[in-house]
Amino acid sequence: MSVFTLIRRYSFKASLSPSSRFMSSLTLPLNDGNTVPWLAFGTGTALYGRDSQRSTLGAGVVASGKPRASLFITTKLGVLPPGKSVRDTLLLSLKKLQTDYVDLFLIHSPEALTDLKSVWKQFEELQKEGLVKSIGVSNFRVRDLEVVADGATVVPAVNQIEYHPYVFKASEPVAEYAKKHNILLASFGGLGPVTRWKGGPLDPVLATIRARVEKTAGQPVTEGQVLQLWLRAKQIPAITTSTKLERIREYLATETFPGLTDEEVLAIDDAGSKAHHRAFQTWLDEETSF
Repeated sequence: MSVFTLIRRYSFKASLSPSSRFMSSLTLPLNDGNTVPWLAFGTGTALYGRDSQRSTLGAGVVASGKPRASLFITTKLGVLPPGKSVRDTLLLSLKKLQTDYVDLFLIHSPEALTDLKSVWKQFEELQKEGLVKSIGVSNFRVRDLEVVADGATVVPAVNQIEYHPYVFKASEPVAEYAKKHNILLASFGGLGPVTRWKGGPLDPVLATIRARVEKTAGQPVTEGQVLQLWLRAKQIPAITTSTKLERIREYLATETFPGLTDEEVLAIDDAGSKAHHRAFQTWLDEETSF
């Protein structure tokens, strides 16, 4: 399992609107009645390959002294070891995280499991048991979601995918399915266009919008923050990661910035659709249909 914890939980005061200039709330509703913070810190990349990442996070949560209810913690099922149930793997993670439950439990990838229906049924049971508050998936295509939906009693609350302007076009089918079934898309790798693929058609658009937001906000703004604002406008949680404190502060500062206009969101959509880049789960590009 990989794990991330959302940076902060805010009270839900108002729904988000793509045309809102200022945000009155930084949480989003899930289809099961729970809410999820918009901004997240992911350990999956920052601490990739370190077996102790869940234990380290658990120790950090305890050391923070914060009430458990003020935190939002997510973990994922990667693979299912032979002879083990989903419950077995979750209990091990809960022990390492030093918590009695997680707020969100996700299937990491449809490619790593041979029986998605059976696994999803076990997820539903864990939610009934109270070991997880919400259940969802990650890196799922439409056909994977349809497999889970066949016979399910609970609709996934979240589908966490690589989402940024350079996969915007390719992700349209799964985004439309999510909207139809009230599944919240969550984004990882959302800063890819400025951290991995500079020099593309998005660059001049981000530069223009960055200047406008900076003038409106009255403080420095980065192009990465513009991408976060694009996700915020689409009501998509932004999962970020860094080992640098200044980057974390930058992410948090985005919460206070004015939102993008509808025209700016569309300009980013259009520019991103002119190129395609994917950093993670590249097997998705080998498929004829997402």
